[in-house]
Amino acid sequence: MADVATMAGVSSQTVSRVANNRENVDASTREKVLSAMQTLGYRPNTAARALVTGRFGALGVVSFDVGAHGNARTLAAIADAAREADFSVNFMGIRAQTEAAVRRAFQHLMLQSVDGIVLVESQMLDTPSLHLPPSMPVVVADGDTGHRYPNVDFDQAHGAHSVVSHLLGLGHRTVWHLAGPRDSFAARRRSESWERTLAAAGAPVPPVLYGDWTAESGYRAGLGIARRREVTAVFAANDQMALGMLRALRESGRDVPGDISVAGFDDIAEAAYLHPPLTTVHQDFEVVGRHCVALLLDQIEGRTDGPRRRAVEPVLVVRSSTAPPPPGASA
Repeated sequence: MADVATMAGVSSQTVSRVANNRENVDASTREKVLSAMQTLGYRPNTAARALVTGRFGALGVVSFDVGAHGNARTLAAIADAAREADFSVNFMGIRAQTEAAVRRAFQHLMLQSVDGIVLVESQMLDTPSLHLPPSMPVVVADGDTGHRYPNVDFDQAHGAHSVVSHLLGLGHRTVWHLAGPRDSFAARRRSESWERTLAAAGAPVPPVLYGDWTAESGYRAGLGIARRREVTAVFAANDQMALGMLRALRESGRDVPGDISVAGFDDIAEAAYLHPPLTTVHQDFEVVGRHCVALLLDQIEGRTDGPRRRAVEPVLVVRSSTAPPPPGASA
């Protein structure tokens, strides 16, 4: 730091302010300091800076299936929001659905000196109540139904209700459902809301079909649906399964939406370009990422008067994969 100060012709305190991204440095002085840092290969001592600022400048993220569309988009949004707040992100992926695995991931991240951790609890664990280290600021995304920790979540029930109500409103007597995995929080909430919406409307509740979020599982389910002439509407719990179902129905000679209406959930980037364009429920993962980082920074900075829970309401996007049932349909 002294070498940088000498080269830039400023005090060590000014170098410290620039290194810690303080605003009380004019632009020309900041440029001279940054140029000297680059020339000398200066890197701030993070341990020393943490002693002064109380922060390490890093956030941790723990997540299950990173390949799932929602998880991947949430992680990307968290990383973007963290970067804007001048934090790096350390990621820890886990596969075992146990509280012990989550706690080990937390311990690993704490050894990396993170200031707080986001847990993307998209899958149900082996224990109904999660207990995390009390000394670490924590935000839970897409889970924690008991609201034990500050959390951010989509209103999954509202999203499922909106799509099922849309299909019933088109005149379908009932709506079949291709659910996600049984161990998924999101899948369970969407499925429960589907059933409640049908029951409230006095509509028959068909047996639930299960997939695994993949287009392949949607394709397999679609082949079975194609053989059921009584089916006129299907709500798939995500767009990838809906995509697979569209192909299976087309190959089986069933027209969408002429014979069967199909709707999805998530509004992936490709949804508007499928054949036909997919009616689906849009989820704003950018908003979720920003909320997660904002709630975590509230804890890190000792702000206790803000909200502990933020819900993001999904929006139904109607496209041409849904239409009224064919004349004379008995579903």
